[in-house]
Amino acid sequence: MSLSPALAQSSFSHDTWGELLDTYVSEGPDGVNRVDYGALKTSSSDREKLDTYIGRYAGLDFDALSREEAFAAWSNLYNAVTVRYIIEKYPTDTIKPWYSTGPWKSIKVEAGGNMVSLDAIEHDILRKQWSDDPRLHYAINCASYSCPDLRRTPWLAATLDADLDDAARAYVNHPRGVRIDDDEIDVSSIYKWFREDFGGTEAAVIDHLLRYADEDLASKIRDRRKIDDYEYDWSLNDTAD
Repeated sequence: MSLSPALAQSSFSHDTWGELLDTYVSEGPDGVNRVDYGALKTSSSDREKLDTYIGRYAGLDFDALSREEAFAAWSNLYNAVTVRYIIEKYPTDTIKPWYSTGPWKSIKVEAGGNMVSLDAIEHDILRKQWSDDPRLHYAINCASYSCPDLRRTPWLAATLDADLDDAARAYVNHPRGVRIDDDEIDVSSIYKWFREDFGGTEAAVIDHLLRYADEDLASKIRDRRKIDDYEYDWSLNDTAD
């Protein structure tokens, strides 16, 4: 993602979303950020804040935003709508029932004067408009254990590049991103489902992992240079777990 040296300031604020993240997202003992969906569901005032924040996207002129502002806006919207969906279904163990392909095409929100689904935000907007940057996959959270963290702060244009790098490092260096057991390398299914975004080959995926892996992990990856398996846990990223 090419970042301009001087970022235009948008009048669209993510402060409300930031307050909600700070209140309801915390790092669990396993190093995974968890969401207190139960507490948010019981707070009518904060649920109203969430609805108001999401509602402001209806009239947002995305074309007037810089590239970085647009990426931050779409990613924050995706995550906020996902949290709202889980609250509506809560209590639940997963966003994706084991027999289901998932709800992403049916979850819709008005943004920029159009109704868009979470599926469209991910595949038709983020993956197309930012096809040059696989770090987009660390920006959106699917409310699941194996998904990259829902950060405790919103995505912002001014810090986007550094924050995406931090998110990539956090995920790659956690066992749900890359795990090495008995010299076998098991990685998140994200790197299989979206292999084309990470370069299209297993070798390209490995190069991507090496870019963000800490030295000890990178050394083990270099020694093997082979992915043995892909895994994903759809359990809800809930503080109650």
